[in-house]
Amino acid sequence: MDLNFKQENDCRIFTVVHNGNVLGYVAIDSTIRGRSCGGLRMLPDIDEAEIQALAHSMTLKYGFLGLPQGGAKAGVFGNPEAQRPERLERLVEFGHAIEPLLRTKAFIPTSDMGTQNSDVRYMLNAVGIPVTSRDLQNSTSGYYTAISVLTGVLQTARHIGFNLSGCTAAVEGFGSVGSSLAGLLAGEGIKVIAISTGRGALYNPSGLDVGRLMRLAEEAGSRVVEVYREAEWIDRQKLLELPVDILCPCARWNSLTMSNAPRISASIICPGANNPITSDAEHALFERGVLCLPDFVTNCGGVLGGTMEFASVSKEKIATFINHHIGARIAWLLNEAKSKHKLPREVAEPFALDRFIYVAQRAERPTALSRLFDFGLECYRQGWIPGRLVAPLALRYFKKQLT
Repeated sequence: MDLNFKQENDCRIFTVVHNGNVLGYVAIDSTIRGRSCGGLRMLPDIDEAEIQALAHSMTLKYGFLGLPQGGAKAGVFGNPEAQRPERLERLVEFGHAIEPLLRTKAFIPTSDMGTQNSDVRYMLNAVGIPVTSRDLQNSTSGYYTAISVLTGVLQTARHIGFNLSGCTAAVEGFGSVGSSLAGLLAGEGIKVIAISTGRGALYNPSGLDVGRLMRLAEEAGSRVVEVYREAEWIDRQKLLELPVDILCPCARWNSLTMSNAPRISASIICPGANNPITSDAEHALFERGVLCLPDFVTNCGGVLGGTMEFASVSKEKIATFINHHIGARIAWLLNEAKSKHKLPREVAEPFALDRFIYVAQRAERPTALSRLFDFGLECYRQGWIPGRLVAPLALRYFKKQLT
């Protein structure tokens, strides 16, 4: 097993090679006090460029939220729908290969596409990396991501004076994020007329029964598009070009490119996925009057919500917090972009990077108060401080980071 290293610009990329075959990648885009954090995904068709771009998105996301964490991402080749023992064997093999990164916390993995927190816990335990009782518990980060995407939809509609009553939406990707988002959109009276998985897409201009789709997906997974009969089956690429008001890409990167951008008819694009729109396509859509919010803004709820959940904040309070505080920041972003005649991304990226640098510099110069905070955090992580004492303090902390 070999762990090959190279550096591209500021990103460190590690390639795991076994018997001449690439097993996976780790990309560390940034660190704070030598540490970085990001999802570990398992998919059959990952590549180095995607993992590198995803790691940079994590840096932007942490910067946008003001959280003191470096950005990273990892991917391992594998079938996410394989039996759990097969998936775990693959993850453990990968974990042993990147053990030096795990042991020093240069890379702290969380769950991502194709993995769950329990999988990551199993991998770390198998490698001999200590996992505390509070780390990597069952997380509903997909739901929190969906909340921030919905917040982006609502704020964008308000910004352009768009009446959401009777609007139509298409959701690319019906996984943990996309399915939750479809339910939230339907709850706002928005008609979801198309969804997709890796096996194809469903389209019904009269609207899909989202509740039934969500129940079927729990049993059938990506095969939901094959067992739901009250819709037309279409190629999943065609979903992006349907005549809808709102398009929410919640699948993979670069699904919107210059090859299909001219045929996109949506007025609002709010991503749940990371990097779903290429830069040239985003500019082309902007020139046509399509308002695209940056992915690291609209999907930041997963990181924020998961961190707040770790701090014992209730699910209801997390949802309210995301709606209010992320909503306010998105409203600011839209107004700032409009006043400067720029794409929202052209405002959001420098803001996030400047914020990241500020947070990193503060973290590198610890004060007596920050050392006390770190000590308390470790005590809490070990289970020595009850969550009911931490949750109220955590809410104030996260509010401060977003101001």
